[in-house]
Amino acid sequence: MYRYLFSLITAGLITAFAIPSIIRIAEIKHLFDVPDERKHHKRSVPTLGGMAIFAGLIFSITFWTDQVQIVELQYIITSLLILFFIGIKDDLVNLRAWKKLAGQIVAALILVHMADVKLTTFYGMFGIKDLPVWFSYIFSAFTCVVITNAFNLIDGIDGLAGSLGIVGAFTFGLWFHFLGMTQYTILCSALIGSLLGFLWFNKTPARIFMGDTGSMLIGFVMAILAMKFIESVRVLPRDHAYKILSVPVFTCTILIIPLFDTLRVFIIRMAQGKSPFDPDRNHIHHILIDLGISHMKATAALVGFNIIMIIIVYFLQGVRGEIILVLILAIPTAVTYVLSKIRNNRTRNQALSQTSK
Repeated sequence: MYRYLFSLITAGLITAFAIPSIIRIAEIKHLFDVPDERKHHKRSVPTLGGMAIFAGLIFSITFWTDQVQIVELQYIITSLLILFFIGIKDDLVNLRAWKKLAGQIVAALILVHMADVKLTTFYGMFGIKDLPVWFSYIFSAFTCVVITNAFNLIDGIDGLAGSLGIVGAFTFGLWFHFLGMTQYTILCSALIGSLLGFLWFNKTPARIFMGDTGSMLIGFVMAILAMKFIESVRVLPRDHAYKILSVPVFTCTILIIPLFDTLRVFIIRMAQGKSPFDPDRNHIHHILIDLGISHMKATAALVGFNIIMIIIVYFLQGVRGEIILVLILAIPTAVTYVLSKIRNNRTRNQALSQTSK
């Protein structure tokens, strides 16, 4: 247990001590995120917080993990390094989307092929059990890219991506601890520590943003944890105390906010004849902000919703996975539909009141 605590403290302290220096350098070199019509901050804010998160995470896991027991660690770090350099370049000079995607795919293939972190079963979901080897590679790499970009897209208001990363890392880490997977529990603890160190400076009014470097890092680590979680539960007997019966759905629920929001905005954009990668203000956090909710309250609401969904699905383990999947899609769909209607009506009423003056 002391290694969990020390890995968390180590990552948190390194991140927290690095950020003031990064802020000063950003101010000297004018490396800022400039406000525009889509952004809520009114002043220029440094976007290099991901550098500190990366430093805290990498130092902590290499220092506290036993690399004999986690032989895939070198390939995990290699993949994270690729994303780190892609993220830094994107935060500084706005990398083209296809280049960023290509780098994510390379990192995912290293993870899947070299580290052998991949999905091999659907647990009978949709009548599919064991996956063919070729499909396992493709689907696992696709999963990495999707989760990475989901966290990249959800990073739109103060504290949100970091807080959701803490929820995911804590939930996965709890199960890894129960399953005796100490090294992956340390990885979760290190991520939590680095995010806590960052969030101290990211609370409203934010002094720094994590940028693409930080959000992609969180998303990629979440993809690693999700796939290891799904595969580790597979080997447990059905009557094991910590056996999750609908493990693919439960894993999706842990990541429900970024995954659902990404799916939702992509569908809306394509329905409007736009590219799914065109930016807009249809994200759930944009809706909450437009309703007059502060950044921190919106973050707390979404994190609270995520936790409630995890608890609900955990206690529905006796229900078929397909039914639970419909449920975890239906609930946020209904909530976002109602909130969108309220926002649209308010916007329309404000426009009418302006024209009548």
